Amino acid sequence: MADILLPHGGLSNVSAGQDRWQLGISTVSGSFRSISFTTQFPNFSLRYSEACEPGLLRTAAVRSQSSLELMSIDISLSPRVNSVKPSKTMAITDQATALVQAGVPVIRLAAGEPDFDTPTVIAEAGINAIREGYTRYTPNAGTMELRTSICRKLEDENGISYSPDQILVSNGAKQSLLQAVLAVCSPGDEVIIPAPYYVSYPEMARLADAIPVILPTLISENFLLDPNLLESKINEKSRLLILCSPSNPTGSVYPKKLLQEIAKIVAKHPRLLVLSDEIYEHIIYAPATHTSFASLPGMWERTLTVNGFSKAFAMTGWRLGYLAGPKHFVTACGKIQSQATSGASSISQKAAVAALGLGYAGGEAVSSMVKAFRERRDYLVKSFRELEGVKISDPQGAFYLFLDFSFYYGSKAEGFGIINDSESLCRYLLDKAQVALVPGDAFGDDNCIRISYAASLSTLQEAMARIKNSVTQLKHALTV
Repeated sequence: MADILLPHGGLSNVSAGQDRWQLGISTVSGSFRSISFTTQFPNFSLRYSEACEPGLLRTAAVRSQSSLELMSIDISLSPRVNSVKPSKTMAITDQATALVQAGVPVIRLAAGEPDFDTPTVIAEAGINAIREGYTRYTPNAGTMELRTSICRKLEDENGISYSPDQILVSNGAKQSLLQAVLAVCSPGDEVIIPAPYYVSYPEMARLADAIPVILPTLISENFLLDPNLLESKINEKSRLLILCSPSNPTGSVYPKKLLQEIAKIVAKHPRLLVLSDEIYEHIIYAPATHTSFASLPGMWERTLTVNGFSKAFAMTGWRLGYLAGPKHFVTACGKIQSQATSGASSISQKAAVAALGLGYAGGEAVSSMVKAFRERRDYLVKSFRELEGVKISDPQGAFYLFLDFSFYYGSKAEGFGIINDSESLCRYLLDKAQVALVPGDAFGDDNCIRISYAASLSTLQEAMARIKNSVTQLKHALTV
């Protein structure tokens, strides 16, 4: 027998085998929680209680009827983890994938993942690594071969000089970013983040017990940080400024002159460091050019540069990124990595050496992908300009459009309800147009939605037709 008590009812799916019990518990929020355990007792009762107030103790008690012994299990979570929001980009991508697997013809334009295959030369290097038995652990910081290649790349392409011991190879640029934040921030420090921002930046700050300070930007200014606003927000608690150029989610590229203005402000504050996310540097459209922040006068000593192979080389699944910076900071990040994941995949590192050997900025393999991205960008910009009320900032890099759709807020869609924010708009487009996009509130701007054009032109054309049809219905609702 099973005796289960919840504070608001909500018991479901209790089943038992000979020695194993599976219990499914619906919480007051409607989410499903499963607890599995093994017992030698044929008769028992289980009592589960979950406090409604965040942060209070949650316990499950198992009592053997034969011994009448009570055992309490604390299932509360760390306040640090409770403060972190899950990635909305990943959630929508997973939801769209589940719909596709269920037979719903959803067009997935949420994830920032190139639709191209990894270039053959890179893939063959990985295959050869397996065939040649290069399948063992590498040094924590990465192989000397790869770190030397990265140093050469940074010198030739970015104008910044490092030695191999100032490079840390990690399992993706996201790991590099998180370790940098954890290494330099203390509890109560402030992390300055221009919005719109990559969804993980504020949550990384919270994981370090630091405080994210969000600085809004304007679509009319191409979503670029205003130096005067930055200067007004810096104080003795300011520890880190995160810059992303080309930007996810906006595609904006910081011109060198603006970066120089920002550098002059940073130079006035000895405690302020800069985390420069340059993962999209090769996906850039002329006449825009990329400038590494560490290459500016006086900024090498206080800049942590993050880059990787996922975007430009279509190597998302290979999971490889790197951090470059002063040895003191890189060593600290390496210490974290040594206790978390250790070194990155040996196979991926061999492939990365081949990627860096393709030539300046990835050579023809990358330039052909960038050419396709530009064609897609141009098509979408032209198409969205035909929609009344949509505001656009022309992206100069990456493969995203960040579009202001707030003109349509307040409209009532038949069979759906009121569109009152970016999330409801994206739910409407997923429901009616069967196109998966990401709401702008995930990036710090609720007026906008993000569309990834890392999909074929024909796919984007079909998505655009569906979106136009659905938005036209909203326009009609606004005028009724």
